[in-house]
Amino acid sequence: MDYQNVIEQVMSTTAPHVGEGAVADYIPGLANVDPKQFGFAIATTHGAVFTAGDVDVPFAIESISKVFALALVLARKDTALWRRVRREPSGTPFNDLIELEVEMGIPRNPYINPGAIVVADQLLQDTGDAVEAMRSLLRAETGNPVLSVDSVIAESELRSGERNRAMAYLMASFGNMRNPVELALDHYFRQCSFSITCAELAKAGLLIARHGLRADGTRLLAREDARHITALMTTCGTYDAAGEFAYEVGLPVKSGVGGGLLAVVPGTCAVAAWGPGLDSKGNSVTGRIALNAFAQATGFSVF
Repeated sequence: MDYQNVIEQVMSTTAPHVGEGAVADYIPGLANVDPKQFGFAIATTHGAVFTAGDVDVPFAIESISKVFALALVLARKDTALWRRVRREPSGTPFNDLIELEVEMGIPRNPYINPGAIVVADQLLQDTGDAVEAMRSLLRAETGNPVLSVDSVIAESELRSGERNRAMAYLMASFGNMRNPVELALDHYFRQCSFSITCAELAKAGLLIARHGLRADGTRLLAREDARHITALMTTCGTYDAAGEFAYEVGLPVKSGVGGGLLAVVPGTCAVAAWGPGLDSKGNSVTGRIALNAFAQATGFSVF
């Protein structure tokens, strides 16, 4: 595959749309991010990296962190998690309270906010420090030894997290939280606040593209668990736009309201796109266009 040519096609297709969408201004730390930025990176399982655009500009990982939190929990062979969170698409916004109430505090999947709070709660119980567990993993997989939480974003998450608190306390009322709610939320908010670049995100995504093998060649996840993660990315990774992404892109994708998108071509490569402007579902406008262009240029699809 001529990835350099693919990158050029992606950039040409995406360029007219850079700046479209609205930044996630309900999180104060994201309100002032310049939407006229875009980066695209491809990291192959053979070790090559191809990039274009603003690939070295750090941004908040936000909900893409949920992929790595889930990987860390599944790596511990803790199947008890699946009694606390289901594996079904939600069909509703990622912070919906009504569905959570109706389903008695059991979130539909680990990639919507309540499900990710449960995963963070489980990772905290398993490790004693969910943030440090993720920091260690991301530093190793990206090759960046100083990758860290952005304290400004973390503080913004903390100050604007009323709805997440409501979900966590609702789950606690149904007996579905293991740690004190505020402690679990602190780890969840900081987990979403890691600062990462587009190039680093693509490298980190290789953990899933390599079917659970880490950058150093050791195995973190059983191949079956890596497959489960990609399946959930396909069905649930872009909230209630997952069907459209499956139709248009045909790859496992996880989005974050920081504007990032991580896509995986199992056994081949990981792809990261970043454009801060979001659509009404909370997914990057330019990222979606770019991944669609990538799929068209390469013919890659899991279907």
